[in-house]
Amino acid sequence: MLRLLILLFSVPAAVLLAGCSTPHGYATADGTMLGTTFHLAADLPPASSRELYAAAAEVDREAKASMSIFDEGSLLSRLNRNETDSVDCHIARVLRLADSIGALSGGAYDVTVKPLVEAWGFAAGAACAEPDIDSILRFVGRDKVRIEAGRLVKSDPRVQLDFNSIAKGYTVDLLARRLERLGARSYIVDIGGEVRCRGVNPAGQPWRIGVETPFDGNDAPGSHIFRRVRLSGGALATSGNYRRYYFDDEGRKVAHTIDPRTGRSVLSRLLSATVAADDCATADALCTMFMALGADEALALVRRLPGVKAYFILSGEGDSFEEYVSPAMEELMMEE
Repeated sequence: MLRLLILLFSVPAAVLLAGCSTPHGYATADGTMLGTTFHLAADLPPASSRELYAAAAEVDREAKASMSIFDEGSLLSRLNRNETDSVDCHIARVLRLADSIGALSGGAYDVTVKPLVEAWGFAAGAACAEPDIDSILRFVGRDKVRIEAGRLVKSDPRVQLDFNSIAKGYTVDLLARRLERLGARSYIVDIGGEVRCRGVNPAGQPWRIGVETPFDGNDAPGSHIFRRVRLSGGALATSGNYRRYYFDDEGRKVAHTIDPRTGRSVLSRLLSATVAADDCATADALCTMFMALGADEALALVRRLPGVKAYFILSGEGDSFEEYVSPAMEELMMEE
């Protein structure tokens, strides 16, 4: 990729495969939300498409008003500027889930990473040539923030939250629940490659989701599919470092995944991590966690978690790729 690409939330790496993108007999809706694209399909009368668009617009407004770090008027932005300490239900839920993933990761996953993300140029601010990592790390850490009686308590006013690693998946879950309230029994929700589905596609088969080939310069979502996943229920998310990156003045690659333990960009043999889970917020956070751990730690951790459905694409010799499929994920992988 030749330019730094920054969207509202994380950039997609899993895509709904062609053939299921415009289902006959299903209501569908396609457009933009959260700074990326969305696709909805549900076993509702085709005339219900306008209800799908309305649901997407409503969820988009709700999510951005709560959790966006790019909207200066969002609740999260105001919390980060210490203009309020009141949290809403979305921020409270996301923080609880982030706590559990953070504990699992040994600190490699941490939503107080925003000052580091900003210093490296992956938030609203410009990148620093050489950020003062040691100074910033003094106010990074989930032990430095908590919720008490509906209010956010910080140990230091410079502590800031960044939900980009989880908010898009959480928003997928919100929209999926809206579709269920509309009466959908089979559906798919795809926001920028983060997916939640239920039931079957119009052909009566499980939904098929493509995992993209993680090579630098793959800027066209859906154009290079590496493997396919079969899903009849639950969620799928993928994280990778092949779209959101830049090269510094010394020619070194700086990727958007930041390890809050070191304060530095994480580059390893792990090129992308895909996780299937019951809900998309969990899948989103877990795949980010694995990327932040790097190849060796991620492989060691996932092997200690037999119930986690994970699929890793790693760099091999030369330009080749290697794959790791956790035992729980094997049943979802389609034969090529």
